[in-house]
Amino acid sequence: MKEYIQLHSKDNVVVALKDLKAGETIDFNGLKILLINDISFGHKAAVRNIPAGDKVLKYGLPIGSATRHILAGEHVHIQNLQTDYTLNHDRILQE
Repeated sequence: MKEYIQLHSKDNVVVALKDLKAGETIDFNGLKILLINDISFGHKAAVRNIPAGDKVLKYGLPIGSATRHILAGEHVHIQNLQTDYTLNHDRILQE
């Protein structure tokens, strides 16, 4: 069974197709990436270093920005990712 899927060639994350454990390695385009954290099914792992402030790409599009430096093999989620697209009342009124 495949362990992960990259949804677009520009993505800097992959999505786990099964629970992956810290310490395991995944083969990503010939690179061996050591997983730093457990990655639950459906969650994202970085496949390259993502500097703080850089865009996290999924589906070939930015889904948010890194709130701190994210290492290749690290779980990408709310602890290190902020959405740039959350609507709030002020933003809705402006539109």
